[in-house]
Amino acid sequence: DKNKYNTPSSARTPTSQSNHPPTKETMAFVKLVKNDAHFKRFQTKYRRRREGKTDYRARKRLITQDKNKYNTPKYRMIVRTSNRYVTCQIAHATIKGDMILSQAHSKELLKYGLPGHFGLKNWTACYATGLLLARRVLKKLGLDEIYEGQTEVDGEDYSVEDVDDKPRPFSVCLDVGLATTSTGAKVFGALKGALDGGLRIPHSVRRWPAGEKDQIDSELLRKYIFAGHVGEYMEVMEEDDEEGYKTMFAKYLEADVTAENMEETWEAVYEKIRAAPAQVITKKTKDQKRKSKKASKLSAPQRQDRVAQKIASHLAKLDQ
Repeated sequence: DKNKYNTPSSARTPTSQSNHPPTKETMAFVKLVKNDAHFKRFQTKYRRRREGKTDYRARKRLITQDKNKYNTPKYRMIVRTSNRYVTCQIAHATIKGDMILSQAHSKELLKYGLPGHFGLKNWTACYATGLLLARRVLKKLGLDEIYEGQTEVDGEDYSVEDVDDKPRPFSVCLDVGLATTSTGAKVFGALKGALDGGLRIPHSVRRWPAGEKDQIDSELLRKYIFAGHVGEYMEVMEEDDEEGYKTMFAKYLEADVTAENMEETWEAVYEKIRAAPAQVITKKTKDQKRKSKKASKLSAPQRQDRVAQKIASHLAKLDQ
């Protein structure tokens, strides 16, 4: 029987044992990774990190002040965009939380001559909101007459310069949060508006529309400041799809804003912002109390009396 060891396995005749179904193998030992020791040393992240609202790595670098400046606030220009509006704030961090020095909202542009409730979140609205915030905070600090900013908007880069024997310009850092800082992003529109308004902000022209490392297309940037890109799209839509043009720009057309007078519309808004940037706070009267939607709960005697009235009215109907 020496040949049986030399013959291949495929040539051998199957035995009675090979016809049986294969037996189920036992599973190998699996190590439990997330055991009690894992959960005992698990550290819960901050609430705003769990909600995906705050980048604490960036925040730490924005709020950390030099030790030799002691309790001097380190101001940030916070820019946040929503689906409808733009919000800009000047704030500094304390142990109790962020303290807001001043703020501006794109919805306020309606008070400054914007003829309709439209375009309150585009690049131009970001620029106008940043300009409003800059002029407002400088007026609050008494620096608005010393640092007027870029009064003639030409799209060129502008950095405020010191004035002899006067307080230095108000300096802030740009805080964009979780927004993507791509070329031409809207948050840089607010940055450009604040710079033209007279704030000192460390910046580069690299991320402005069509900007390069050390160059800037001033004509293109000026077009964005006065919503020229919106006007161009209005003309294209009107030629290609008139029905879509009337639907998409319905609020523009209601306010008689077209591609021809787009620049004049925003130019008037900027002039009114510079004329009166201060925030007007309206006092609420006592008559403006919030009405409770839910009725007050009845007491037990009131419920019993209500049932008795219903029974009496039902019996009176039967007698009739």
